[in-house]
Amino acid sequence: MLINNKFLFLTCLILLVLISFVFSLLTGSSKLSSNDIISLFNGTASPLLQTLIFELRLPRALAAFAAGALLSLAGVLMQVLLRNPLADPYVLGVSGGSALAALLAMLMGVNSLLMTGSAFIGALISILLVFVFSHQSGSWTVSRLLLTGIILASGWGAMISFILVIAPAEQVHGMLFWLMGDLSYDRPLLPAYLILLCGLIFSMLISRQLNIMLWGDLQAGSLGIQIKNLRLKIFFLSSLMTAGAITLAGSIGFVGLVIPHLVRLVLGTDHRYLLPASALTGGALLIIADTLARTILSPQQLPVGILTALIGVPLFLYLLKKST
Repeated sequence: MLINNKFLFLTCLILLVLISFVFSLLTGSSKLSSNDIISLFNGTASPLLQTLIFELRLPRALAAFAAGALLSLAGVLMQVLLRNPLADPYVLGVSGGSALAALLAMLMGVNSLLMTGSAFIGALISILLVFVFSHQSGSWTVSRLLLTGIILASGWGAMISFILVIAPAEQVHGMLFWLMGDLSYDRPLLPAYLILLCGLIFSMLISRQLNIMLWGDLQAGSLGIQIKNLRLKIFFLSSLMTAGAITLAGSIGFVGLVIPHLVRLVLGTDHRYLLPASALTGGALLIIADTLARTILSPQQLPVGILTALIGVPLFLYLLKKST
């Protein structure tokens, strides 16, 4: 059901994000109350409470929001680029290249910062390979791009399986966690938020062109849209945001696929509203999912990708039923 007052809906999503942050800060193995949160602002909080909030829970919630927002934005753009409602940020193999580089870094025993850098470099290499092999002889078609991404993803998958087979047993657990989405390790937040800010700004700048792209290449071209250049922009923009999300949180499924459909069902296809709404919804969903992942079986933590799949599968089936 479409909502007419789109600004009111965006305001509600902002409140949802704030509520999800509060939920994440209050929930955990050590239960906190709203008075504990208030004490952080009036300067009466204990050092232990400050450490728990500012060094553990808040950075993790911020990472979850950035990763969810990046995946949702990338999912919206990828569905426009490939003209396929089943497209998600991982369909072109970016996650495979990033995962392979991250697992190689783990295998060599590097620290989390170098592993994060390796994951980002692996994602960039994958992006460049997809671009080069799908753009030979000046051709640039959706089918060629998709086929190239799928083939590369298969190759990355085989190499990832090989690393998991030869890796020492004590490292396999951490590798599997990363492959299923892991927000438990230290990660630099500033690069991810810079990518998110730039991605959202540039996406909004081309939002009207994205709306026209939905009408088809022929009509978009007749209205002055340079289809090839716009596709290149969408490809690099969505791939960069996917790389930022994977670097931050590992491979988290279903967020970039389900969230755009969910928001589109409520707001329609106008990308001026769809893009920011998807970012807010994806960020809030991943904060809530990560909070549940670290508390359901506390003190044991689950990979957040398990929770997003458990939420995403029935939700996507519901959306599929609504659309038929």
